[in-house]
Amino acid sequence: MAEKLKIISLGGLNEIGKNLTVYEYGNDIIVVDCGMGFPDDDMYGIDVVIPDVSYLIKNQSKIRGIFITHGHEDHIGALPYVLRSVNAPIYATRMSAGLIKLKLEEHRLLSKTKLITCEAGNVIQAGKFSVEFIHVNHSIADAVAFAIRCPLGVCVHTGDFKIDATPIQGGMIDLARLGQLGNEGVLALLADSTNVERPGFTRTERSVGASFDALFRGCEERIIVTTFASNVDRIQQIIDVASRYGRKVAVTGRSMENIMKVSTELGYMNIPDGVLMDLNHIKSLPKNKVCIITTGSQGETMSALSRMAFSTHRQVDIQPGDRIIISASAIPGNENSIGNVINELYRKGAEVLNERERALHVSGHACQEELKIIHALVKPKYFIPVHGEQRMLQIHAKLACEVGMDPRNVIISDIGRVIEITAKGCKLAGTVTAGKVFVDGSGVGDVGSVVLRDRRHLAEDGMVVVVAAMSGEDGALVSGPDIITRGFVYVKESEGLMEELRQVALDSILSVDNRYATDWSAIKQTIKGDLSNYLYKKTKRSPMILPVIMEV
Repeated sequence: MAEKLKIISLGGLNEIGKNLTVYEYGNDIIVVDCGMGFPDDDMYGIDVVIPDVSYLIKNQSKIRGIFITHGHEDHIGALPYVLRSVNAPIYATRMSAGLIKLKLEEHRLLSKTKLITCEAGNVIQAGKFSVEFIHVNHSIADAVAFAIRCPLGVCVHTGDFKIDATPIQGGMIDLARLGQLGNEGVLALLADSTNVERPGFTRTERSVGASFDALFRGCEERIIVTTFASNVDRIQQIIDVASRYGRKVAVTGRSMENIMKVSTELGYMNIPDGVLMDLNHIKSLPKNKVCIITTGSQGETMSALSRMAFSTHRQVDIQPGDRIIISASAIPGNENSIGNVINELYRKGAEVLNERERALHVSGHACQEELKIIHALVKPKYFIPVHGEQRMLQIHAKLACEVGMDPRNVIISDIGRVIEITAKGCKLAGTVTAGKVFVDGSGVGDVGSVVLRDRRHLAEDGMVVVVAAMSGEDGALVSGPDIITRGFVYVKESEGLMEELRQVALDSILSVDNRYATDWSAIKQTIKGDLSNYLYKKTKRSPMILPVIMEV
């Protein structure tokens, strides 16, 4: 049988987040990343979205390991859910492993999971695959790319990356190793497309430090900074500048506290003695000696910054004059919630500075020129753009052709599509089960598209319940019908309409042929149909109609 390598993305294509890529060769499978996505506005009640891993559950015996590029939620967030039904060792660098450990402890899965810590330069044997960890720059410490070898050749999977020549720690991305692999011959490159629409280069993380310095220098007010909790280098820069200007630092927000704990224990954060203070004690200091670092840069309702803005934070009240620095850009879809928080902060007299006015945030993803450098160094035979929506994948494909790739060797895939590479060529071959699984509270996957459709229906049009008591012997109406509505109209002001609905329901019940008098489902269908038609004609609305018949 001809050798073939299958590459299947179960998430991360035509969407942002939920990244999960499967590499399969013969009887061996390795998984790269296992991320979650955030729900859209119309996914009522859904907390997170994870990839459908039916394919992995079906091929459980072939899985040799889950390899993690870095510790962001869109790359590790689905692990606690997936590990309930898929058992495999996890390989990750120290920072990523620290964050995964926190997650697994929370879900009581740590004792059952084999978590192996690796570092850049390590090569892990996993069945017919070997996986080499390569250091890259990103907005979280310890990010890596992978060189994945199998008998057919080497695939380079970049993970999220940028090229930063002056990073805060950890050194520049290992371009030399990528170039070396390119010279030896690379079968396929799978590269991050998040920032492919932006020309030029991504600015260095250090440039943010200069902006912070300017905002702290000479400021006599209290300073509150919000940023992504996982951006350890950013938090380090905030602590450094606060300490330089004699301010004490307090931290609020659960994810921020967790990250601080992990990164200090692992030595990724260096906090000068006496700078950190408990949030309860910092209140007694003068304003110009205080800096609070908080979560909530995306306007999340339960985050610390949001609670401060809406006066529900137990320890911090926003005061007029407070200087609030938002050191993050809005993730698409979060603009409204961030706007609401900023408006509320202004209402309380605070000064809000965000990345539109100052260089307060830099991306962790490569722009066009950096992507071209990676293409030029790796010189892959085939190119597969990943991590991005359709337009980003298309633009990245075009960019690859500009750098000299043959358009026939560029493959834009979709989640669940199987890319098959053999010695003869590379093609899209069939599909496997893939899609979104919704997590609502502790339920995983019990809210499907039908339940979501009902929730949407209820949210848009409300519901009307018709209750009637009928005789079990001859189907005669004993009492009712009564009409109860929720989320449809305000009953007290619509008594006329309620009476009309009662009459329509009564006519429906009486119109049912005597022969079917005790066929409750037929009666329910008739009530539903008649009421639905009547309401649409009358109000141009289609609430959910639930007939309830009690047999007496």
